[in-house]
Amino acid sequence: MITITHFLIVSAILFSIGLYAIIAKRNAIMILIGIELIINAAILNFVAFGKYDKVNYAGQIFALFAIVLAAAAVAVGLAIILTVYRKYKTINPDKITDLRD
Repeated sequence: MITITHFLIVSAILFSIGLYAIIAKRNAIMILIGIELIINAAILNFVAFGKYDKVNYAGQIFALFAIVLAAAAVAVGLAIILTVYRKYKTINPDKITDLRD
């Protein structure tokens, strides 16, 4: 039997990996992947709590909403990364110093 503790532990691991990817990596794609891992950790929590909410099923609705928002965020993030790469020829956030131009 999988309890809610198991879901929360996996979610915490996903969140930690995502946070590490955001903090440690110097690549915009890895930062975007880290953000996605954090969003997936939140979605896993929504689904886990929704499983134990037999009345409203609010967790599944929030999870579906979060998946749609994550997909939109990835599309916007990749568009920004491609535009920045086209202009600066790098995706290292530390080397991009001016975004006004």
